[in-house]
Amino acid sequence: MSNQKIRIEIENYGTIEAELYPEKAPGTVKNFVGLIEKGFFSGKIFHRVIEGFMIQGGGYDIDFNHCEAPVIRGEFKANGFPQNDIKHTRGVLSMARTMDPNSASSQFFIMHQNAPHLDGQYAAFGAVTSGIEVVDKIASVRTGFQDCPVAPVVITKMELI
Repeated sequence: MSNQKIRIEIENYGTIEAELYPEKAPGTVKNFVGLIEKGFFSGKIFHRVIEGFMIQGGGYDIDFNHCEAPVIRGEFKANGFPQNDIKHTRGVLSMARTMDPNSASSQFFIMHQNAPHLDGQYAAFGAVTSGIEVVDKIASVRTGFQDCPVAPVVITKMELI
């Protein structure tokens, strides 16, 4: 059985395709796929961009309104979930969270470069299969307060493929 694949279309930047790993983070993948099927990510922005680290999105719209989604359990080693051994290397998708290990919902990030200090601390759940150059373009945008892009980086559509 092959892994589920997704396509993320980003206005003025291009398309990123990724595969998801339900065997490593089943609840995370189920939640993410459910949000995709509902069209949740359309119109959301990448609101935190740190070149050499990661790009984060999925929680705010273009007007910076916070968009709520159900909270899920953090499926990573430090939270009692040993089967998730995915390393936070370039192109890996992972769930953002607060200090609470069970606070992930819809915000995700894509690794721009390797960050081994995140391994086992965040629920990685997929990896880019094409379009890493789009991640590079987004990572290089001009940012302002709290690493937010000065010009919005908008997800026009996210879909299962």
